[in-house]
Amino acid sequence: MISSVLRRPTALLAALGFAGAMVSGTIGPAAAQATNWPGNKPVTIVSVFPPGGSVDQVSRLLAERLTKSTGGQFIVENKGGASGSIGTAAVAKAAPDGHTFAVVFDTHSVNPSLIPNLPFDTLKDLSPITFIGTGGMAITAHPSSPIKDFKQLLDAVKAKPDSVSYGSIGTGSLGHLAMVQIGNDLNVKWTHVPYKGGGPLKTDALAGHVPIAIGSVFLLSPNVQAGQLRALAVTSIKPDPQMPGVKTVAEQGLKGFEAYSWWGVFGPAGIPKATVDKIHAEIAKVLREPEVAAKLKEQGMEIVAGGPAELDKFNRAQIERWGKVVKQNKIEAGS
Repeated sequence: MISSVLRRPTALLAALGFAGAMVSGTIGPAAAQATNWPGNKPVTIVSVFPPGGSVDQVSRLLAERLTKSTGGQFIVENKGGASGSIGTAAVAKAAPDGHTFAVVFDTHSVNPSLIPNLPFDTLKDLSPITFIGTGGMAITAHPSSPIKDFKQLLDAVKAKPDSVSYGSIGTGSLGHLAMVQIGNDLNVKWTHVPYKGGGPLKTDALAGHVPIAIGSVFLLSPNVQAGQLRALAVTSIKPDPQMPGVKTVAEQGLKGFEAYSWWGVFGPAGIPKATVDKIHAEIAKVLREPEVAAKLKEQGMEIVAGGPAELDKFNRAQIERWGKVVKQNKIEAGS
């Protein structure tokens, strides 16, 4: 009995030390939980848009890589609709244990001003985790369209207001609001056709059912490079390397204009800080993997991999900027 205890002094002292740290508060329950995350419980990544769009692609890439890097089980669940607010609402109501989080898109910062009686408070009911990255948007036309560049698009709309329709991933999406702002600033009027995500928008754009489309470079660049769509302009302040030879909106009549798509990770409010920091660290590590970074860059994303504070600050600034556009133009959900 004595010899068996003496043979295990290190394990015994370690156990006593850990228990003492728990009691003293040096290692609290939250820190212990974070150390073990994700543990044996599956983690659900909610993609707040339908399959086929950039949010779905990013969600599945994260799930695949986090499964490999952590040894945990990560499952993607698509909960699209209402500009991403349905999926986000589900996450806001989830248990704050670090096993449910959402990948959101730029609509996240527009929904508070766009959707009446949003079933969650964007700033109070969610925990910012990781600012994934940003990317410019592309304004495209079908190759069969007589519109060859952005100037011809403006000329067509000026000659006959509302004669040209453009599609976006949904009412209140950044693409929609960017086109509204461009139209206001250049005194042109076009007709908006909202879709329920990037997948449906791309399907109709490739088929020529909607003459003009605006979506993230991430979403549309593969089709532009394949000659299936014609890029007329990009909304970044500088030309996008994934769209060689395509000028910016700022270079084609609207000096200083810029608008960026963005992707972020949010969980329910109340996740212990230690767990949030752990989740962010694992996601940031995945985003910095050379293969992942190269793949996202090739699709037009500039990786930020920013932490909770950076995401929170950016989100608040976007809410303020685009909320003004929504209010000034009296844009309503479903319009």
